[in-house]
Amino acid sequence: MTRLKQNDVVSIATTLVEYNAELVRMTGCSLRELAVHAVGREVSEDLAKKPRVAVIPMTCGQGIIEGFVESVASIISYLGFNTLITKSRDAGGVAEAVKSGSEILFMADDDHFVAVNLKTGKVSDNGEATGKGYVAGLVHMCSGLKGKKVLVIGAGPVGSSAALALLRFGAEVAIYDIDLLASQRLSETFIKQGYTISIEAELDGALARHCIIVDACPTGEFIMLRHISEDTIIAAPGIPLGVEAVGIEQLSNRLLHDPLQIGVATMVFDVL
Repeated sequence: MTRLKQNDVVSIATTLVEYNAELVRMTGCSLRELAVHAVGREVSEDLAKKPRVAVIPMTCGQGIIEGFVESVASIISYLGFNTLITKSRDAGGVAEAVKSGSEILFMADDDHFVAVNLKTGKVSDNGEATGKGYVAGLVHMCSGLKGKKVLVIGAGPVGSSAALALLRFGAEVAIYDIDLLASQRLSETFIKQGYTISIEAELDGALARHCIIVDACPTGEFIMLRHISEDTIIAAPGIPLGVEAVGIEQLSNRLLHDPLQIGVATMVFDVL
């Protein structure tokens, strides 16, 4: 899991209304609608009985990112859930959350960011949820993905989840990872599930051949202006953003990117 910085999350809580309006403009869906679609629910399903959610500060590893738990809690609250941040941390925070009647716990350390439903035992990993959430956004931005060629950059948890979601929507998926063996292992995994993906060994050529791109790697500014056409659509859950600054201006409303919002929203509905 890419470790966020304070600057990545500091403005999330105060800009959710504007963020949601921009998301609707790009995809036609609100954050809630996008997350619901990502996990295979229907918007009309009865989600009125929302369980209490606790966000627990974790100090292990490199410690707490200032503003992180507050940002996560603000996203969950924005979706209409009764949300609290525990005063205690780590194991004490878990105990406090349970005693308070919380049914869903959000916790993150250096390696994992998960939501846990205490009643059902369901666990949602942020990497998997983020991949599904961004693909749901692409579906709406591209008016469907069936038969369309999509390049996934990065064969880690987010890229793998995105690739599987793309395949389930009928896309023709190509994968590029700086570690060719990682791409090959992912391809072998999908073959066992009855899916086929192509492997790209050279990034520049892969970018030239694809207009729909999922940027799921932790490298910044490798998608250059020359790679961007008027048909390019990019879903970029990766931090930092892989698109160079001048390219961002060219993409306008064809770039889906945020540090936490889509992933966290998808996690909530994934564990319900």
